[in-house]
Amino acid sequence: MFGIDSSELLVIALVALVVIGPKDLPRVMRTVGQWVGRARGMASHFRAGVDNMIRESELAEMEKKWKAENERIMSEYPGAPAGEEKWPEPVVDEAAAAPMKALPPKKASARPKAPPARGGPPRRAAPPIPPPRPVPPAPEPAPPEDPAS
Repeated sequence: MFGIDSSELLVIALVALVVIGPKDLPRVMRTVGQWVGRARGMASHFRAGVDNMIRESELAEMEKKWKAENERIMSEYPGAPAGEEKWPEPVVDEAAAAPMKALPPKKASARPKAPPARGGPPRRAAPPIPPPRPVPPAPEPAPPEDPAS
């Protein structure tokens, strides 16, 4: 930014804090920000104007080149004058030239149409929830063994 290093920017900020004071510093910074914004806006407007003028001059040059090239081609390959050019007669198919029958009008639906959905395509219904799986019965506990036997 304007070739100012971060340490130099810190020194400028400290000097501004001492000179302006902490009470008025936000108001001054807001004003400086507005000035910078206006300067950027004017610079972009100026740049857009210059770009537009450059584009128009390039188009004018291209039109001159195309006109010169067109004249060179027309002089190299002379043909019939523009007003006397004859085009071949179009071929007409008799079956296609016959008048077509008018289609009957579309029938209106008895049910009114819903208004279009906002925010994208219509939502699809959620898939059905499968029934719960049966729980297998717990195994029977084995009878305790008698240690005496």
